[in-house]
Amino acid sequence: MNTNTNLTNAELNPLHSLDEWEDDLLVRYPDADSIAQGKTVEEYRDYENTQKDNVREFYRLNHTHQTYDFVMQKREEFLQFNKKQMPIWDAFQFLNQLVDDSDPDTDLDQFQHLLQTSEAIRRDGHPDWMVLAGLLHDMGKVLCLFGEPQWAVVGDTFPVGCAYSDKIVYPGFFKNNPDYSDERFTSKYGVYSPNCGLRNVHMSWGHDEYIYHIAKDYLPEPALYMLRYHSFYAQHRENAYTHLMDDHDHEMFKWVKLFNPYDLYSKNPTPPDWNELKPYYENLVEKYLPSTLKF
Repeated sequence: MNTNTNLTNAELNPLHSLDEWEDDLLVRYPDADSIAQGKTVEEYRDYENTQKDNVREFYRLNHTHQTYDFVMQKREEFLQFNKKQMPIWDAFQFLNQLVDDSDPDTDLDQFQHLLQTSEAIRRDGHPDWMVLAGLLHDMGKVLCLFGEPQWAVVGDTFPVGCAYSDKIVYPGFFKNNPDYSDERFTSKYGVYSPNCGLRNVHMSWGHDEYIYHIAKDYLPEPALYMLRYHSFYAQHRENAYTHLMDDHDHEMFKWVKLFNPYDLYSKNPTPPDWNELKPYYENLVEKYLPSTLKF
């Protein structure tokens, strides 16, 4: 249920595309190594036509409304997994309802983007569970199909319940957040303790957190870190929350940093050949996942 009933749909969803927030990521972190194919890094995204005001407005909403209580509410609402139950292949078709023609990098649907990510990982010889993480990492965007606004689905993620880092994109917008002046949350550690471990830290709500909880009983821990923290740029690019991490987090974040470029830079205009790839991925899914998933 949307608690911001005084806002129109356009106001709640200022981006032309769910992926438009990545436009800003590619400006901030434009290093692709050898992953990008068919384009140079500079050719990714058409920034002359990017509506930067849309991105700013998206983060204004995100930073205003992603409170500690909001996260707790969404965990209670969605982690019961009582919205839908379906085989993974039906879930991909469900996800494909989010296709948006405004993405300047690809005309491919959501499933094809996920295939490109996973195929780039497989091409480089990484473990098969990492390939599966590539296939699943954006599955949590189905939240939009359950009525969630964009700012509660995509965007850079960050801890709630403690002081906001100035390394988070558009940090000035946090002044509009009720938690910004709540004495429980204004200190460096807030409701947490030094080096308590990210497993004890509540992250802002979105597709990363959702797919982590869907997959947490099925994939190895490094893959789960990839799913849960691939949008946590304030840490894996800016090292802004080291004070909350323990030694185990630091070890696992090597995997997050390995995964991230495959997500950002694997898009190219050539669609994957699903008929050729289908046997491999059917076997891969059968190896790790149950016959149906709960959403």
